[in-house]
Amino acid sequence: MTTDTDPKILVVDDDPSIRTLVHRFLTQKYQVDSAADGETALEFFEKLKPLLVVLDWNLPDTTGYHLCQEMQRRTNVFVIMLSSRTDEADKLKVLSAGADDYICKPFGLAELAIRIEVVLRRMRPVTPSRIVFDQFAIDSARREATLNDRIIKLTALEFNILYFLASHSGQSWSRQQLIEKIWGWNCDDTGEKQVVSVHIGQIRKKMIQVDATGSQFIKTIRGYGYRFDPPVSEALEEDRTAMAIS
Repeated sequence: MTTDTDPKILVVDDDPSIRTLVHRFLTQKYQVDSAADGETALEFFEKLKPLLVVLDWNLPDTTGYHLCQEMQRRTNVFVIMLSSRTDEADKLKVLSAGADDYICKPFGLAELAIRIEVVLRRMRPVTPSRIVFDQFAIDSARREATLNDRIIKLTALEFNILYFLASHSGQSWSRQQLIEKIWGWNCDDTGEKQVVSVHIGQIRKKMIQVDATGSQFIKTIRGYGYRFDPPVSEALEEDRTAMAIS
């Protein structure tokens, strides 16, 4: 039996058998609502205010791509996308939409449960920290990043990536290390490592949209990974702590 303190999950899938099965399974541990189309999903989204959405890529009135972007425009909700597409290009497109994870259909309920747990684990509380590099600031308590006092609109996963890199400024991280630290996966797959590049690209794009100087902060280490390298040598920090992602 669930309680009012259990995490809220919204399931969106136009296949009634999948939607019903996932809904019933998740109600054992979470507060769950479900919808068969994008319009209903947005209505339930506003009412439920879920922490996570299990979202089908193909819907009768919209696409998971657009619905994911609209939901994350409203809140920092986590999204796990469901799709029958297995091509690497399709997977990268799904993740570039802002999804935190991707599951190919058909899938097992045990796999879904584990992936949900891994995504929600990123919400572990951390010691509040505000890190400031001249005109750039990122605050883990407010979950807010700003550049020249303008908010950078990041998804929950994008914020985690940027905060992790900023809190380890000057340190280079391989794509595999970032997958393990932020996603919580043990990764040896080249395609999955490309997911990091997709999200870094999205972060850079959003930073540049706020201010052109945003292009200077995340450096690519060719053939290896990335490093947060702000254009000033010293950071002004308030209660700085390393991000608690393992």
